[in-house]
Amino acid sequence: MGSIMERLPTLFLSHGSPMTALEPREAGAWWSRLGPAIDAAIGRPKAVLAISAHSLTREPVLLAAPRHEAVYDFGGFDPKLYTLRYDAPGAPELAGRVQALLAAAGLPVHRVDEGGLDHGIWVPLRSMWPGADVPVLPLAWPPNWPPARLYELGQALAPLADEGVLIVGSGSITHNLGRVFSQGRMSAVDRPATPESTAFRHWFLDKTAAADWPALFEYRTKAPHAALMHPTDEHLLPFYVAAGAAGAGTPGRRVHDSLTFGDLGMDAYAFGPQAAALADAAA
Repeated sequence: MGSIMERLPTLFLSHGSPMTALEPREAGAWWSRLGPAIDAAIGRPKAVLAISAHSLTREPVLLAAPRHEAVYDFGGFDPKLYTLRYDAPGAPELAGRVQALLAAAGLPVHRVDEGGLDHGIWVPLRSMWPGADVPVLPLAWPPNWPPARLYELGQALAPLADEGVLIVGSGSITHNLGRVFSQGRMSAVDRPATPESTAFRHWFLDKTAAADWPALFEYRTKAPHAALMHPTDEHLLPFYVAAGAAGAGTPGRRVHDSLTFGDLGMDAYAFGPQAAALADAAA
């Protein structure tokens, strides 16, 4: 395990169904390579700052407990899923640093000494670092903030990437569960890609690589099938926090792409100067 020598990339991960913890498929297999790749190429992070689509509040809130457990914020799945644990250390010391950064940027921020990791956090981290030995600080956030303001939130957090903190936005590049559960039953997990999902994901890939942030901020009116792929956009919005944390105008690199249920994209993006090296190391 190396020490942190360079700026960490920032990440957006599509976390998919909680069942990925039991049935990893392509994305879960890639997460299992991602953690060791970060360790080897850059160094084990001192902590993870996690921004998940399932931790939502009216204003930003840091969950600064000294220790976390997995939260089973779902129902109706294989009973084995509810026996999985992820007891990770918290990062209360980091919470003070994050509070200072957000306050300096004029952004509201609150802190509670409570914890718990929703499935958007513990499912990928359990594959990345199964030893649960990397401290985690969840940052709950307001889903009514537009993409541009969440990008500004990320920009306020940018110094952390130079301080050994891995900033991870967890959501989904496409997220319409009504289409996954079409006709009252779940689609086949290996259903071929729908043209709408493909078009939306390709648009996001092209605009992110070109750092076309004006278009990305207005994705709901500019991207093909945007409202269909995101009837509500809380699963996409963590993307903008991760992107902003890499620095203004930084392009992103898609470092993983796969699909489940024909519509539910499992794409992952990395931002920053180490994105290319990380993509190669985790391939």
